[in-house]
Amino acid sequence: MGASARLLRAVIMGAPGSGKGTVSSRITKHFALKHLSSGDLLRDNMLRGTGFPRTLPQAEALDRAYQIDTVINLNVPFEVIKQRLTARWIHPASGRVYNIEFNPPKAVGIDDLTGEPLIQRDDDKPETVVKRLKAYEVQTQPVLEYYQKKGVLETFSGTETDKIWPHVYAFLQTKVPQMNQKASVTP
Repeated sequence: MGASARLLRAVIMGAPGSGKGTVSSRITKHFALKHLSSGDLLRDNMLRGTGFPRTLPQAEALDRAYQIDTVINLNVPFEVIKQRLTARWIHPASGRVYNIEFNPPKAVGIDDLTGEPLIQRDDDKPETVVKRLKAYEVQTQPVLEYYQKKGVLETFSGTETDKIWPHVYAFLQTKVPQMNQKASVTP
C-alpha cells in the first residue's frame, strides 16, 4: 500500500464556537481528507453504540477502534468565544440573522427592514454560553490530558481562526499529502 492510501486519523477538539467547523472545512479543501463532524459521528456511533471523545471513556473507546494519529486542539480564550457566540441576534418574523461584530443592524436591537425588535436565542444568551463553555472545559480536560500523555496532542492557540489556520495547515502538511501540491503555496 502506498503512503498516499494511508488514512490520517485526526480528532479536532475545541469549545463550542472555537472554529472547529471552519478549520475542518479548510482541511478538507486543502488536503485529501474527509470530514466527519462530531455531530455526524455521534449520530452514527449512537446507532452502533460506540464512543466519541467528549469524555475519557469515549476517547479510550475511540482509541481501541481506531489508532488516532493526531489531535488538533483549538485553544481560543473563553472571553473571545463568549463574544463570538453572544453576538448573534435574530428577527423572529423573517429569520434574518445579525451579528453585532460582522453584520450589525443599522440601529442596535432593531431589524433593518421592519424596525421591529431583534431577539437573542436562549442558546446565544451570555449565561447559557458560559454554562456550555464551563461544561466543555470540565468534560474535556481529562481527554486532553489523555492525548497529551499519548503524545498525539497538538494545541493551536489564538483569538481568530484566520490567524490559527496557517499553523494548523503547516502542521498538517508534515502529516498528509496535499490535494494538489502545485495549486496553492499559501493556505
